[in-house]
Amino acid sequence: MGLLEFNKLPINTLVGADWKTFNQITAGRTIDSAYKGKYRLTKAVCRLLSTLAPLQDKRYEKLLVNKPLEHDPVFILGHWRSGTTFMHNVFSCDKHFGYNTTYQTVFPHLMMWGQPFFKKNMSWLMPDKRPTDNMELAVDLPQEEEFALANMMPYTYYNFWFLPKHMQEYADKYLLFDDISEAELKVFEETFTKLIKISLWNTHGTQFLSKNPPHTGRVKELVKMFPNAKFIYLMRNPYTVFESTRSFFTNTIQPLKLQDISNEELQENILSVYAKLYHKYEADKKFIPEGNLVEVRFEDYETNAFDMTQEIYQKLQIPGFEDARADIEAYVNKKKGYKKNKYQYKPETVELVEKNWSFALEQWGYKL
Repeated sequence: MGLLEFNKLPINTLVGADWKTFNQITAGRTIDSAYKGKYRLTKAVCRLLSTLAPLQDKRYEKLLVNKPLEHDPVFILGHWRSGTTFMHNVFSCDKHFGYNTTYQTVFPHLMMWGQPFFKKNMSWLMPDKRPTDNMELAVDLPQEEEFALANMMPYTYYNFWFLPKHMQEYADKYLLFDDISEAELKVFEETFTKLIKISLWNTHGTQFLSKNPPHTGRVKELVKMFPNAKFIYLMRNPYTVFESTRSFFTNTIQPLKLQDISNEELQENILSVYAKLYHKYEADKKFIPEGNLVEVRFEDYETNAFDMTQEIYQKLQIPGFEDARADIEAYVNKKKGYKKNKYQYKPETVELVEKNWSFALEQWGYKL
């Protein structure tokens, strides 16, 4: 158990941003009065730590900037709470994969210099389980990369965690890339490539394994960046996804937000963003070359994770399964007794999902 409780953090994850990114994200935005103390403390720590960023930049320029990627990445896609974390953990048992770590999400500029010191302190302070679903937390475990990207550039959807009043604006621009400018897109491409190279260097992998729900809305751009990338798309019962996402967002946003948002507003945003993400993926998956996409129902994967993982490797022609077989099997067997949160579908939940997400219920055959 870490020293700090997740919902009582005195700062938020922007402490790990570089100074330019911090100022670009918060410029012209209102900070509600209840969070001005957290904002000032976060800003002060960020200002101090950002003075160290040039040390990493120099090492990156020397060691990695001109180093080509050996393989295009494997992307695990799906809406939040669709089982992407479990699949990410299973696949990351394969040592040929590299990935973004939990430490890297908060301190992406302190990866190639000073990591042992800062990682030890982060490990001492952070809780050892996610409060939303009891999944383990540790500094070196694989983690989605959007929080890291949010500390490296201002053009990410996860700005909404800090500034939730602008959630729909961030969704249209940086989740779906509908309103993003060419200049912003170029920064995204360069920053994401940098993150991948540092992640591979850090975890000694040769192929980047991505688990990042926001990438579900960026398929067209990802294929443009990585023409032979492999994609795994997870779908899950929308009733469960709604209940779980509402719980996850409501709890996770508390220590991060610098603006207030009502539970009703957050729920409306969840309903809207799900639909936008679903339709964007369905429209853009045609850009994925034949043979590079597998779509999986999470309920099937959860029941038979080992065999389905082997099948996905074969279908996508991903190397390394036989070498990783024992580690994958051991992890899957260890998780067989894991107790997940149970969701009872209230009548209003069923009504909301059927009113707003009927397209998913019908396409995937989940209607009650």
